[in-house]
Amino acid sequence: MTIDINILQDTLCRAMCAEVRIREKSPELLAVHTPFLFPDGDQYQLYIQILPGGLLRLTDMGHTLMHLSYEHDIDKFRDGTRGELFEKIKAHTSVDEREGVLFIDTTPERLAADIFHVGQAITEIFDLTFLKRNRVDSTFYEDLRESIYRIVPSEKVSRDYLYEGMENASDYPIDYKIDGKDEQIFLFGIPNPDKAKTVTIILEHLLRAQAKFDSILVFSDQKSLPRTDLARLSNVGNDMISSLDAESDFRRKLEKKARLN
Repeated sequence: MTIDINILQDTLCRAMCAEVRIREKSPELLAVHTPFLFPDGDQYQLYIQILPGGLLRLTDMGHTLMHLSYEHDIDKFRDGTRGELFEKIKAHTSVDEREGVLFIDTTPERLAADIFHVGQAITEIFDLTFLKRNRVDSTFYEDLRESIYRIVPSEKVSRDYLYEGMENASDYPIDYKIDGKDEQIFLFGIPNPDKAKTVTIILEHLLRAQAKFDSILVFSDQKSLPRTDLARLSNVGNDMISSLDAESDFRRKLEKKARLN
């Protein structure tokens, strides 16, 4: 079968143009209707502002981040790994952001391409929300640290603690030591099966050294761990938090054990 590329090009252009419509809202503001949708069915909100000198500003007028803020902490999009990814998204799509508003200053000739650039940016920014539900290791540790310090004063917390009461303590680092009401608390973050195995070994050595402590194990996603790894951890660990999304359980267990003042 022979394809006429020119006919295909014309067909594609007509189909795509039919999916994008412009509606006047005021003499200086046009609404752009596209087929781009959020997973909940809401349409991407895009507008064209008429600027002096023949320029056009293609903007979401702050709708994207406002839409995401209903279920997510938007401030986290500017910190740590999420912040780095947010900046990369803006850079490679040529989208600017000011006070929560995404925009590109464009011309009539570049408008079609820039509509796709803004749509791509909005899609990738939305994808950052999945880091909450499917955390990569780096963001998991950032989120764990923030969760701890929201509950426990920083002066009660030691990171990368070494228990000097056993040999080769540097081989068995403890993510966090927290001052406890009765016993010191050793808290570990577990984002993957490899860390689960490591924590099991560390806890076994601490128990052999007869260390006095209580442990809290916080998973990125407990359900994703192999059952054998989880069983071994259960034998040597104390309290477990299935994920950082279980915020109330984490707070309740930590407040019960930690010395908060």
